[in-house]
Amino acid sequence: MSTSELFADFEPPATTDGSYMGIAYQKRAIASYLNDKFDDEFQKAKARLKSAKVKVGLCCDKGSIQLQATLPIKPGDRDTKSTGTKQYKISLSIPANLDGLKTAEEEAYELGKLIARKQFVWTDKYLGKQASIPKQILTIKTALESFEQEYFKTRKKTIKSEHTYHQYESRIKQHINLDCPITSDALKAEILKCSSESQRWQLFKILNVLARCFQIDIDLSVFKKQPLPKTRNIPSDSDIIRYFHEYEKYAYATPSRRRSGFENNWLFWRWMYGMIATYGLRPREIILEPDIDWWLNTENKDQTWKVNEKCKTGARETLPLYPEWVDLFDLKNQLCIEMLAEKISKFTSFKDCSYVVQHNASWFDDKVEIPFNPYDLRHAWAIRAHLMGIPIKAAADNLGHSVEMHTKVYQKYFGLDNRKKAINEALSKKSDLETLREENKRLKLEIQLLRLENENLKQLVDLNIEI
Repeated sequence: MSTSELFADFEPPATTDGSYMGIAYQKRAIASYLNDKFDDEFQKAKARLKSAKVKVGLCCDKGSIQLQATLPIKPGDRDTKSTGTKQYKISLSIPANLDGLKTAEEEAYELGKLIARKQFVWTDKYLGKQASIPKQILTIKTALESFEQEYFKTRKKTIKSEHTYHQYESRIKQHINLDCPITSDALKAEILKCSSESQRWQLFKILNVLARCFQIDIDLSVFKKQPLPKTRNIPSDSDIIRYFHEYEKYAYATPSRRRSGFENNWLFWRWMYGMIATYGLRPREIILEPDIDWWLNTENKDQTWKVNEKCKTGARETLPLYPEWVDLFDLKNQLCIEMLAEKISKFTSFKDCSYVVQHNASWFDDKVEIPFNPYDLRHAWAIRAHLMGIPIKAAADNLGHSVEMHTKVYQKYFGLDNRKKAINEALSKKSDLETLREENKRLKLEIQLLRLENENLKQLVDLNIEI
């Protein structure tokens, strides 16, 4: 069964926002699907063997598939019933997965033929002696030759999963010697060559995935602790507006940057900047099958941007915190939209999308020399939402991640200036509230005095009437 056939009726949940809960939820969903699929195919395989009158059954035990059949007495075993035969379970070290099931069924047919022809003998294979033969140690180079095939045996091929796989492969090739054997000691030595703690941690995760694909036991737990993230340079609103205008300055600084046919390129990259700043989008969410018709539709009164379901955390509709930035950053510019449509029309794989994301980052770093990166704009959106009093759940949903991720990562960069601003605003609100409370007390007292005065006047009026 091919990977496409295996996952034809399965859509992995789009909750991998990097949070523990999101990743764990997706892993559980995939594992549950594969278990159900295995159970279904396992029953079908047993039914096929029974239908073909093969006198061999299949059973699962401790993560492996075993053959079950009535066979001649094993050497060294006792014939307690004096029948000359006994039912045995034969372990051939076949893993209990869909690939293993195919192998197990083939072995069952082979054993069935031997039984039917009365040719079965207890060879080393059926006695399990081959299991003691040490496995050949794979090298990184050898493993990479079939890594992609093994990786997608348990994952559906999507834009997200293909992107993840190629990131894994690229990092392995970049940091690990291809002749390195896949053993704990050898891999530890390779990882230690990386000076960055973040790179070591990433390699720890990636190499564990590689080892699991080939059912190799390794222990790299020394690199398990996640390093502290680097400090981010979160821009203020005024900085965001200022650097938006730097794109035009860069474009017109020298004539060579305005080559024929490319003179308006800067407009598109500035538009990308404005979209990320206004909506807190991931760069990929702007260029991966965007709904341009909705973006330009007159019915789009709330100026929302629709994120495609193929993106990291699935489909959503995002709102701007400052609707006026849509006009300020000219986000409905027809030329920019046409350039967007032209770029995405040329996409043939996820790699084309990744190239645009990388090129966008290069405009920040190498060209306009902006002192923050695209994701810092996203963090700025999160902080802005907090300062505006937007509920955490609403802000997290708009950014397309969990509340856990929002509070753990995005609000982490809530700097001193923003804390001062938030506290001062809270104190100001408290001061206004206290003023209203005092005014309320004063008015209540006045009402009581007026009531007393009214009662006194009524009594005087009653006395005058009696007189």
